[in-house]
Amino acid sequence: MNALLAGATGLVGQELVQLAADAGYPLTTVGRRDVEGVAATIRTDFSSALALPPARVALCALGTTMAAAGSRADFYAVDHDAVLYFARSAHAVGIQHFVAITAVGAHVRSPVFYSKVKGEIERDLAALGFARLDIVRPGLLLGRRRERRPGEALLQRLDPMLRRLTIGPLDRYSGISAVTVASAMLALCNQSSEGTHIHHNADLRRLAHTC
Repeated sequence: MNALLAGATGLVGQELVQLAADAGYPLTTVGRRDVEGVAATIRTDFSSALALPPARVALCALGTTMAAAGSRADFYAVDHDAVLYFARSAHAVGIQHFVAITAVGAHVRSPVFYSKVKGEIERDLAALGFARLDIVRPGLLLGRRRERRPGEALLQRLDPMLRRLTIGPLDRYSGISAVTVASAMLALCNQSSEGTHIHHNADLRRLAHTC
């Protein structure tokens, strides 16, 4: 399997790089910084011309927060525009399988700006016409981040208690480790059935055990 990965320096992206290296999968990262331990890195700011090599699948773990972005416009530029730019570039070189992380609750008509943006990128990815599109919608991502996110850190500490409340349909909102999400994404690379497929926590845990 050869794959492209955008967002390699984020929480899930770092896990994807490590898991791919452990499995011997050649991974080419696409982003603003060089990444160690991969087959190659393509440097881009996701706005200028981007020539990608052919690959079997493209993985996208791009994402930020409102606090880190500083404004709605800058958040949209990363979580929508950069993702769509990468996807269009992948589709242009013939890649027919795209796997992207959005978030639980994503919907184009959501009153929550974050969820609305995630819904819009799901809609726009589907419109590109990939043979297979996997939308990964994790709940609260658990893991150690490089940057400080006080609110998220608090939720991570509360996760064991919150998990008792998020059972049944509410399980999709519970915490899930970044390595589980990354494992599930790698497992999805081997799926061949066509269409758009949406994956919540329970499905991601199941997929991770098959990787």
